[in-house]
Amino acid sequence: MKPIVAIVGRPNVGKSTLFNKISGKRISIVEDTPGITRDRIYADAEWTGHEFTLIDTGGIEPAASDIILSQMRSQAALAVDMADVILFMVNTKDGVTASDSEVAAMLRKCGKPVLLVCNKVDTPGTPPPELYEFYNLGIGEPYAVSSIHGLGVGDLLDEVISYFPEDIQEDPDDDIIKVAVIGKPNAGKSSLVNRILGEDRVIVSDIAGTTRDAIDSMHIHNGKKYLLIDTAGMRKRGKIDENVERYSVIRALGAVERADVCLIMIDAAEGVTEQDTKIAGYAHDQGKASIIVVNKWDIIDKETNTMKNFAMRIKEGFNFMMYAPSVFISAKTGQRVNDLFDMIDAAAAENAKRISTGLLNDVINDAIAMVQPPSDKGKRLKIYYATQASVKPPTFVLFVNNAELAHYSYIRYLENQLRAKFGFTGTPIKFIIREKTKK
Repeated sequence: MKPIVAIVGRPNVGKSTLFNKISGKRISIVEDTPGITRDRIYADAEWTGHEFTLIDTGGIEPAASDIILSQMRSQAALAVDMADVILFMVNTKDGVTASDSEVAAMLRKCGKPVLLVCNKVDTPGTPPPELYEFYNLGIGEPYAVSSIHGLGVGDLLDEVISYFPEDIQEDPDDDIIKVAVIGKPNAGKSSLVNRILGEDRVIVSDIAGTTRDAIDSMHIHNGKKYLLIDTAGMRKRGKIDENVERYSVIRALGAVERADVCLIMIDAAEGVTEQDTKIAGYAHDQGKASIIVVNKWDIIDKETNTMKNFAMRIKEGFNFMMYAPSVFISAKTGQRVNDLFDMIDAAAAENAKRISTGLLNDVINDAIAMVQPPSDKGKRLKIYYATQASVKPPTFVLFVNNAELAHYSYIRYLENQLRAKFGFTGTPIKFIIREKTKK
């Protein structure tokens, strides 16, 4: 599992800019207005061969009474709980503020490695005298950086990776299928896990809080072992608005990475929400097998095409993962819960499926014969051959004459042909395009 690095600090000190600089992508909204980043955005990042997950947080305002600022503070605190390393960011030009001191006091108690990042040192060379004031925060040596220009970021990352565990892999057990139950709060994640564990009551172990706020439960069904990873735990407090639901994304991060199969829980009463698609998107990006589980189906008023119409809405909301099957259940009554295990087994098998090179190239050649590859300015894409590079997810390498001619739409066409021939139900497929070098 990848280490997690969280960037925290009061609003408007440059956290999102540093996040974009490290991740190499312009993901966070960057605007010179305090509080613009109201939830953590996450991205995969890499430095000198070390991969990690980077979390950009909303600003911490310790004394804020405003409900959104209060939520941002809580979300940042959750990011700190999840993180292996914390980057505490301050604005050098502002000097030490009262908010900085309060945030520092919070971080000193967390027991995690905390690096003090003094931003907006935009001139290379000798650090400005203002930098030494930040020793008073009691965090340790300040790192002078310019998140806009990238000055000092490399030295900072060298220090960050020094805190990563040397071996972050879990003990392998090929017999166990790891199933992450993910979704927004109140979708019924814990209810489903409790329903599964309560039916056969064959529990090998029930360990709370073993990994990053998730609850792991071992379960045996028809002689097969399953590790259920429940990411529940966030409760809605009063009438707090939808920002609270964004807690669920960070809770899903670690669970998804550990999983073989993700059960994406949807509340049938609420339908498909933007938050559902965010959580599902992370499972898709990580190449995990996924099943869309519509819970609370027992409370829905049914008509002739109720299920069919809901299934259409799922396809519209999750159009980036059309491969994921869906099932309508009731964790409360147990309706169709047992059907999940056959679907989990099938999705895990498809995620680990391997196709021989000969058979793969036969299907690719047939697809090329039916629909010619695209051309541009008289030059046509040629696919010389294909091979499967890895599984989990199935990853195929296409050797071509010109990678720029491999348009997304044609790769999608090839994916559809592979799915028509080999199935791959429940799993994403990835393609790597490589230009065949001339001898």
